[in-house]
Amino acid sequence: MKRKTIKFGMLLSALLIVVSCNDEYLDVDSRASIDAADIGEAVPPEQLVNGIYGMLTDWDFSFSYLGITEIISDNADKGSSASDTGTDKQQLDALEHTTTGPSIRSMWEHWYKSIGRASISINYSETYDISDQSYRERLIGEAKFLRALNYFWLVRSFGDVPLQHVDYVIRQPKADVYAFIEQDLLDAIDMLPNKSEYADSEIGRATKGAAQALLAKVYMYEESWQDAYDMATAVITGGEYDLHSNYEELWRASQENGIESIFEVQGRGESIAHGVQQYSQTQGARGTGGWGWGFNTPSQNLLNAFNAEGDVIRRDATIIFAGETLWDGREVSASTENPMYNEKAYSSANAGAGDGDKNVRILRFAEVLLIQAEAALHIGADAATPLNRVRNRVNLASINSPTMNDIWKERRLELAFEHDRWFDLNRTGQAESAMAADGKTFIVGKHELFPIPDLQINQTPEMTQNPGW
Repeated sequence: MKRKTIKFGMLLSALLIVVSCNDEYLDVDSRASIDAADIGEAVPPEQLVNGIYGMLTDWDFSFSYLGITEIISDNADKGSSASDTGTDKQQLDALEHTTTGPSIRSMWEHWYKSIGRASISINYSETYDISDQSYRERLIGEAKFLRALNYFWLVRSFGDVPLQHVDYVIRQPKADVYAFIEQDLLDAIDMLPNKSEYADSEIGRATKGAAQALLAKVYMYEESWQDAYDMATAVITGGEYDLHSNYEELWRASQENGIESIFEVQGRGESIAHGVQQYSQTQGARGTGGWGWGFNTPSQNLLNAFNAEGDVIRRDATIIFAGETLWDGREVSASTENPMYNEKAYSSANAGAGDGDKNVRILRFAEVLLIQAEAALHIGADAATPLNRVRNRVNLASINSPTMNDIWKERRLELAFEHDRWFDLNRTGQAESAMAADGKTFIVGKHELFPIPDLQINQTPEMTQNPGW
């Protein structure tokens, strides 16, 4: 199989370093590492799997990821102070990002490192002397789920991308990347236990339901509507998940890994230092009476969308308003630097600490209902029932004959600040008009994809660039 060497190792570095973590997944420290050459010295394979999870708690997800998922969209503004650009967050907010932007480069590198760790973990678990075959399969299934998740984030951001097992430089067609993701997830579905089958100490690990939910989402992005409908239905009827009755409670500690949770990054452990690095801090209220940096603030556009729908419950659970008193009694000064902040990132006990204690939600049952609804509309099935389950939970009236715009609007309001809005706009063809309504110029044929980072192109000139960049 053809392999190429990358001089400075942006992609190859993913295969040279793995992390060693504590036995408990909740105690993952993504910054502890061992050299790959030492793997053979009886390192338990579970430690390598934990190292993949640990990548999800890294700083890149607390700042760079905000820029390329929410700040760039009509949901959010850069926030902070006018003089603080957040490196390239101001450019992303204005759709003026470039091939040298650090946020885009950071996520490109981070996702490939995570994929490399997953591949090492899979290979190691397959050959390690484990007498319990179901345990071996579970470890492989977890790693395949995480590898699929990172490839999914890559392909929806950059389109055609290298598949590490094929070639480190040559970008593979998007269809081939999706096919590889699908196979990893189908394998994971066969290998992973249900959420209810995990011991309490293992809650938070990838499950069969998580693999099914992610696969339903992947099929949605591929517009494989019958497959998306069937896989979403498998999750909905599986008996493992349901809507939590109170939307406002979903981002509080009491609902971490709760009935609605399908997969989330584990930030809560015995020590605050084992949490998600600065996710709450970067988005916390800034200035007088504040506790954070004030980035990724809700836009007036998003506020108007909530108000136009009469969606008070989700509005007030999503947006912190300057001058309000939060659910836990914290008073937000009216003098904070920005008028609004992201409440889904707020941690009651640890609002401004560098390493947060807050779990970050990746897949929820409500999204699976909306995937089913969107797919149902395409195949002529019942879209109203799943859509209205989501709407009725927040006291919105049922829609008897929903349109696609109804479903897309529901995704925006339900999933605001859950890092999907920009990609939803692009996959549904709404980006140009939505950005224009937000006062930004979306260039068709360019802005649908992020550029391959300039540093990567310089190191591997044979890697092609995306159109328009």
